[in-house]
Amino acid sequence: MENNQPSLELKHFINGKYQKSQNQETFETINPANNKVIAKVSLGNQNDIDNAVAVAKNTYESGVWSNLALNERAQVLHKIGDLILENKKALALAETKDTGKPISLSLNVDIPRSAHNFHFFANFLTGFKGDSYFNNPNEMHLAIREPIGVVGLITPWNLPLYLSTWKIAPALAMGNSVVLKPAEWSPYTATLLGEIVNKANLPHGVLNIVHGYGPNSAGSALTSHPDISAISFTGETSTGKAIMAKASSTLKKLSFELGGKGANVIFNDANLDDAIPMALKAAFTNQGQICLAGSRLFVHNSVFETVKNKLITLAENMRVGDPLKTETEIGSLISTQHVEKVVDYIAIGKAEGKLLTGGNQILGQESTNFIEPTIFSEIPNSSRLCQEEIFGPVLPIIKFTDDDNLLEMLNSTPYGLSASLWSSNIDRCNYYARNLKAGIIWVNCWFLRELATPFGGAKMSGIGREGGRYSLEFFSEAKTITYKYGNHW
Repeated sequence: MENNQPSLELKHFINGKYQKSQNQETFETINPANNKVIAKVSLGNQNDIDNAVAVAKNTYESGVWSNLALNERAQVLHKIGDLILENKKALALAETKDTGKPISLSLNVDIPRSAHNFHFFANFLTGFKGDSYFNNPNEMHLAIREPIGVVGLITPWNLPLYLSTWKIAPALAMGNSVVLKPAEWSPYTATLLGEIVNKANLPHGVLNIVHGYGPNSAGSALTSHPDISAISFTGETSTGKAIMAKASSTLKKLSFELGGKGANVIFNDANLDDAIPMALKAAFTNQGQICLAGSRLFVHNSVFETVKNKLITLAENMRVGDPLKTETEIGSLISTQHVEKVVDYIAIGKAEGKLLTGGNQILGQESTNFIEPTIFSEIPNSSRLCQEEIFGPVLPIIKFTDDDNLLEMLNSTPYGLSASLWSSNIDRCNYYARNLKAGIIWVNCWFLRELATPFGGAKMSGIGREGGRYSLEFFSEAKTITYKYGNHW
């Protein structure tokens, strides 16, 4: 698998072959750590989407994949996971070049999890059964699940292969054909996945990949296509709204995993040796570019100074720099445009609160897309820093007391994806876990996942759930078949 070519070209993957856009147009993907061009990428449009969807539809209707027995599909999925692991170093290098994330994160988290997504659904699929109901000896009611057809997947730039495979694996597991539109800022590993699925003997046309932008490009063409039965999207909330409007005319099934403003809460009886390092990790992993980030930290006043001082020390010792160095903990943000957005939020923090550490772009690199881990205090909960998704290495710390209406503050944002609670009082944790308006609550941990459990958000953080049977149910249609028996024997 080559990923060091100086004139690399990333093409669409349709019907098992790499091909250019029909109009020959391209765009560039940039390494944000040095602003150098990685590759030219085929720029898809309506014609390319039409081609990919037609191939996927023909493949689906042929039954070459959709009619395979569950164990046969599972074997192919498992092989795809194996091949991802076999190519882990090449895929991790491509991911880091495309996104600016530390190579240690790509090697140890993103690529292994991508493989695990296929392995998990390969195993989970074979235990996913229908139901039978017998009301009397002359009746049988079967509740079964069938593939939905051709599904469209639109995935984000922050965890490119990780989140693409999180959708591809269950969609394929249920026997569907897929058209994937990866984020235009991170198309590299999605392209390499085409080579892998061919080696795993996935039938041609089952997985198709079309690159391009969103509005007036491949994304909007995919969401409005009449032969697409469902759209699964992960990304920002504003884009989710646009997809919903675009897809409404064809009444597609929709699954959205959108933005987050995760709260991390450290109570007075928390184990600080665990809570403080994890609060740092939750805030700054992947430069804060994770929807599940603990991007606002609430700390009880009795431990506030201890937590604050330790966090400052830990943040100032984080190694920021070249993403390809194994010791790097903070790499570059995804783009100059995104850096500008984060810098604007930092300016708000400086105006409304107290800057404890960081707050600067790191100059002297080959690019200026690096920002120090930044921590603020004395920020009001009503501030945009505490209400809006920054998606960068910026953490406001909010002091609370037992008399404060903590639950109201935690639920005050329009988002409801995740939260972490740190306390030795299980009754307190249960109260907040049950009353927080969020889809996933961690108690004395963060980012600990069991892939069979439902994943998704409340409020403006999404629609629907992913994981285990929730993904398989989304990528399928339920059908009831009822039999009435006679008495002829």
